[in-house]
Amino acid sequence: MDDGTVSLIILGLTVVAFVANRLPVEVVAVLTALALWITGVLDFTAVLAGFGDPVVIFIATLFVVSEGVDSTGVTVWAGQQIVKHAGTTRGRLLVAVTALSAVLSALITLNGAVAALLPLVVMLAVRIGQPPSRMLMPLTFAGSAGSLLMLTGTPVNIIVSDAANDAGAGPFPFFSFAVVGVPLVVGTIAISVLLGPKLLPAARPANPAADLAVHATTLHAHYTLPERLHRLQVRDVSPLLGRVPHDVDLTSYPDVVIVGIQDGQGRPRADAAIDVGDVLVVTGPADQVAGLTTESLLAATSVPMDGLITRDAGVVEVVIPPRSSMVGETVFPGMHRAHDLVVIAVQRMGKDRGRRSTQLAEGDALLVYGPWPELDELTRDRDVLLVDAPELVRRQAVPWGPKASVAVTVLVAMVVLLATGAVPPAMAGVLAATAMVLTKVVTPGQAYRAISWQIVVLIGALIPLSGAIQSSGGADRIADLIVDAVGPGRPYLLLLALFVLTAALGQMVSNTATVLIVAPIAVAAAQGTGTSVQPVLMLVAVAGAASLLTPISTPANMMIMSPAGYRFGDYWKLGLVVLAWWLLTAIVIVPLVWPF
Repeated sequence: MDDGTVSLIILGLTVVAFVANRLPVEVVAVLTALALWITGVLDFTAVLAGFGDPVVIFIATLFVVSEGVDSTGVTVWAGQQIVKHAGTTRGRLLVAVTALSAVLSALITLNGAVAALLPLVVMLAVRIGQPPSRMLMPLTFAGSAGSLLMLTGTPVNIIVSDAANDAGAGPFPFFSFAVVGVPLVVGTIAISVLLGPKLLPAARPANPAADLAVHATTLHAHYTLPERLHRLQVRDVSPLLGRVPHDVDLTSYPDVVIVGIQDGQGRPRADAAIDVGDVLVVTGPADQVAGLTTESLLAATSVPMDGLITRDAGVVEVVIPPRSSMVGETVFPGMHRAHDLVVIAVQRMGKDRGRRSTQLAEGDALLVYGPWPELDELTRDRDVLLVDAPELVRRQAVPWGPKASVAVTVLVAMVVLLATGAVPPAMAGVLAATAMVLTKVVTPGQAYRAISWQIVVLIGALIPLSGAIQSSGGADRIADLIVDAVGPGRPYLLLLALFVLTAALGQMVSNTATVLIVAPIAVAAAQGTGTSVQPVLMLVAVAGAASLLTPISTPANMMIMSPAGYRFGDYWKLGLVVLAWWLLTAIVIVPLVWPF
């Protein structure tokens, strides 16, 4: 068999493996690349070349930039601002959140936008008495449309732009996708508002997502917290030196209570004599505490209970697990622990321990206050179990964090570089991702975790297949079948056939993988009929983003399934109407902007 036949057989087996969904998609992609090498269609260097392709580098850097924007609270801030001005009526609120989803998808990809807005939309739905199922699918569908507003909205756009450039037509300009994207967004939102109540189920999730935007208020209601905890450090001239705690005269300060005492090493002291460097943790009115501080020559700091969550510091709830080394330790509210963390409340069996000292036991719950970086370190502490991850609390409860302005500046700079073409797209992405790390918007570890390695491996391993079916003549054979089916001189039928092919495959296979497979076929079909490749590839981009009929077509569709309580068959009802609008928009607008 010639290479063209072999590449088509491998293509067919790859599609079957994707549809069967028995293996992870990235494993299927790697096996596909290995098959091309084993059969001799491509040599070893060509099989691995996809992982160094500029497209792969660019997409990887976009994940880092997206993480920088999201982790600094920019998306939460944007959501809160829109909700603030949109009110609480279903229609206006739905228009606001879907429009925001569309814009954010263009900036930080569909998956990033949905992940950031999902908790906010669920919370808003509950607040206005609507099932989340009536808002989450429109959120995702509008985000899919919004990914076509600019080049960086989705890997699909980058792939078709690269294919157009390779075909000699030049890449698509940065904002050229918006010509199609804007009508898609407007139509998708309108359909969701008008037909959503009729086509979407009124399902409610079995396990609703936590609303961490009001986390501090929730903790205040759950724990009995003093107005303020004061930490008074004993100086070498203090008259309290040598006294035991219960002998300290508080007659002049009747409302001040000594909660506990720590020595200079942070260890609790019970009846031992007070020494230099010891810290008295007290509660009481500010004026009385100030009087005690002055009279006893102490140095004072305090932990405010009315501002538990700020840009710089926050609070988390931890539980003592079995076999923790903390079992048996004595703690009390206001006690300072390692890494600038302060225990501000303790509960046992759901009951507050108040201001007295507690010897920790398995199952006890502690409220811990401190700087966000130190709270993040608790995720790696095996002696405690976190109820809610500090990073998740910070993202939802702290809009526009300390580094938000820097993150937005880097994002805008990247968009300007891409829009002006000053540097290649991959270089613009590398510069932006590097800037995010150098300015400490994200840490190196956070940057690595932000990258979807599944997408990187998927694209890197499938690029050789895309090149193989093109160079071996396999794409020309499939294109000839399409051309024979639609006939010569019928470009609109060609667009319709490619849309159906791409959209159908994209409901079962990753849209990125779908476009990598279809793009060379579309180019060959266009060249075979004498049609310009630009309208054909732009239509493939639209159809590739139209993953609207099944939950498995995109990670974003899967994200909303559980929080909304959707079933597999709930997607196609609204999705089919939206898909018809996308087809109509593409068939009408694309040829007007990019003539045949």
